[in-house]
Amino acid sequence: MVSIKEALKRADEAGLDLIEISPNANPPVCKILDLGKYRYEQQKRKAEARKNQKVVEIKEIKLSPNIDTHDYEVKLRSAKRFIEDGNKVKFTLRFRGREMAYMEQGEEIMARIVEDSDLYAKIEQTAKLEGKQITMVIAPK
Repeated sequence: MVSIKEALKRADEAGLDLIEISPNANPPVCKILDLGKYRYEQQKRKAEARKNQKVVEIKEIKLSPNIDTHDYEVKLRSAKRFIEDGNKVKFTLRFRGREMAYMEQGEEIMARIVEDSDLYAKIEQTAKLEGKQITMVIAPK
């Protein structure tokens, strides 16, 4: 442990700057470095972290309660492709007009999606009714 005056003197003799690295430590940690070089390295680290960061998108697939089996399979294949790309998938099943009388059909479709996508996805948000639509979100395992 060195006093502040001694540390400033050593930094001045070396022609460098005294930089406080972690102010919350007890005692605070400081280093004798070139300030410009230190800032440059920090900026490089941040840029590298941003580059390696994966942005997860939520892709939406819309369904209706009277969807045909082939249409269902096509939509499930596209959901699988989205999941394999690392994105989340939001299924929206919208009821129109008199379709509200067939709520159980919508719930069956959502249950079928859960069953069919069980191998490659997990349920992030269970199917829930919001007004005239049922929504559910699945994410990669």
